Amino acid sequence: MPDIHLTAEGLAKIKVELEELKGPRREELAARLRSAIQMGDLSENADYHKAKEDQAFLEGRIQELEFMARNAVVIEKSSNNDVVSIGSRVTIQEEDYPAETYHLVGPAEADPRNGRISHESPIGSALMDRRVGDSVEVETPAGKTNFKILKIE
Repeated sequence: MPDIHLTAEGLAKIKVELEELKGPRREELAARLRSAIQMGDLSENADYHKAKEDQAFLEGRIQELEFMARNAVVIEKSSNNDVVSIGSRVTIQEEDYPAETYHLVGPAEADPRNGRISHESPIGSALMDRRVGDSVEVETPAGKTNFKILKIE
């Protein structure tokens, strides 16, 4: 079983979404299905087919979230801010650009637009086990880039 690295907040979000999907959303879909079935001829009933499609998607998402929750490894906040690890917030600066701060998380929580990058991404993996002051070269889809680690939290 692969471990799924999540922050405590990420695991909490998964649990909240799971409760929503298993409760109100499942009930809503069941009501839509009952209503569509009562309309009769299911072979040409677009509402029925859409509800069945939505149900399959919902159940797939529930299974995915349950798997993630079951296999979650919660990323503990490191007391060692000397070395970059999963869970670290790292401030880096590329030459001639403003500094940027990234939170290293597992792939399931990655959201680069909001500063959360996977420790498995090109930048994330290049940062792992590095220290403040280190210069890092990374091969990104846009080409090679160099930056310096300014701060680790």
